[in-house]
Amino acid sequence: MRYDRDGFPIPPEFDVPVVFADGGNAGQQPASARRRAGSGKRLFIAAVIAGLVMPTLLAPVVMPLIRDAVVVWSLEQATLHEVQDDLPTAVTHMSRAIDWHGQDPELLCMRAMLRLENRDAAGAIADAEKAAQEMPTSPMPARVQALAHVVAGEPDAAVEAAALAVRLSGPGDAEALNHRAYIRALVGRDLSEALADVDAALAVRDDEPVEFLDTRGFILHLLGRQQEAIDQLNLAIDGMQRQRRQALLLVERVDRVQLARRLRWFEHSLAVMHHHRALACQAIGLDGQAEQDFETARTKGFDPSRGVM
Repeated sequence: MRYDRDGFPIPPEFDVPVVFADGGNAGQQPASARRRAGSGKRLFIAAVIAGLVMPTLLAPVVMPLIRDAVVVWSLEQATLHEVQDDLPTAVTHMSRAIDWHGQDPELLCMRAMLRLENRDAAGAIADAEKAAQEMPTSPMPARVQALAHVVAGEPDAAVEAAALAVRLSGPGDAEALNHRAYIRALVGRDLSEALADVDAALAVRDDEPVEFLDTRGFILHLLGRQQEAIDQLNLAIDGMQRQRRQALLLVERVDRVQLARRLRWFEHSLAVMHHHRALACQAIGLDGQAEQDFETARTKGFDPSRGVM
């Protein structure tokens, strides 16, 4: 039991009034004290409202900025680790970009290619299938699927995916025709039709892309036309080396990581071309040149299990 200053018991529902120096109590507070108390309550309420309302108001503005920053940083990190040949880490960063951005078909295809090079053909196929579901009219997922099926040892699925890419690209698309020709060559199917595909592609692209020349040279080798194959592959290798030299001239004007990624692509392309020429030289009895080309291909990263083939 508590008592007031006069000794009377204080009922439980009451409290002791606060006595101020001037003899007043809490029920008769000075105006300045009442203003301070009211001001403090208003500040507290305002802080609570700001804590509850401001995030709701700012989220639509701030979150897209945060999301874009995470995606951009993740893509940069994926590229950096790709050029360092740290493919598992590159896949991890690409996965974060996809998680934050959403199931974007282009990002899924990029991760599929990283997974393929990391010897995960099944993962690459799964990513390409997701990309196709997101954008069923795009030929890009079908092209990735075709290459992944080749690595996975599934020739029927590879040829079917390459044919789908041609249909989705529309009639006369040079890149799609060259792609189907190369997939057919990789699995050893329909070689006459493959040669017709690449010839049609070259007819559309009168600048004779070096990738098309390489495809044609490889198919000619498989058809037993070795000297013609070597002639085409010589042109392809010379053209690719020229493009590589031109890229190096831009070293002071482009992003270093992107340049390194481009040079890595040149190296892998040259690895494939040298391997193809080695096969043709070996078939025609030019063993010295064949061995030299095989060694160059190995040095530059030729590896069918990683999709460099």
